[in-house]
Amino acid sequence: MALTTIAGLFGERYGEGAPGVLALHGWGRDHTDFTAVLDGIPSIAIDLPGFGASPAPSTPMGSEGYADAVIPVIEGFVQPPIVVGHSFGGRVAAQLASRRLVSGVLLIGTPLLRIAPRRRLPMGYLLTKRFRFLLGEERLERARRHYGSADYRAAGGVMRDVLVMVVNESYEHVLPTIECPTRLLWGARDTEVPVSIAEAALDLMPRARLRVLPDVGHHVPSLVPDAVRAELLEML
Repeated sequence: MALTTIAGLFGERYGEGAPGVLALHGWGRDHTDFTAVLDGIPSIAIDLPGFGASPAPSTPMGSEGYADAVIPVIEGFVQPPIVVGHSFGGRVAAQLASRRLVSGVLLIGTPLLRIAPRRRLPMGYLLTKRFRFLLGEERLERARRHYGSADYRAAGGVMRDVLVMVVNESYEHVLPTIECPTRLLWGARDTEVPVSIAEAALDLMPRARLRVLPDVGHHVPSLVPDAVRAELLEML
């Protein structure tokens, strides 16, 4: 399928007829993560703002802002779609589901809850930040790149601010409001978002069920697309 614009974002359409599925990729990824998953299924996969071919937002925003950006895509569906979201895309999917804009949601390796304490910033970074007026912005930027995560080092401009916002989000207040059929799909070997997060989230979601895939890591859609596809087909 050819890349096309969909309500101001870029993405691809799959299958024939009116689409019934919307796919949202993870951080640093794009819509092609779902190519094998959606082949032949009437569906849409988009590049979220700032990823793939879609332009970055003009100002930093969290998952609620990303949900706002996706709503025009959903409005183009004949009926509310099933939304599948991986990792960061799952954050956005959860926000959409809480607003009752979807008929079902499949969340894959999504950081739904912050169940570990925030990592303390290294003293070297804190000192550099404190004395930035002496050391200069270039020195501070080098410290950010040295001490930051791989995603933080790869991000720039507004997307770095977006990352800082979303990694600090937790959805205890959102999950109980999701009333549509919900499935959680996780890799047992996911070290980025461990299964314990899915298990804790499950207690807050009235219509959710969890399936854990043995010997699979974080990038479920690209590692085992058939497993994601099977979940979607059961939901359709």
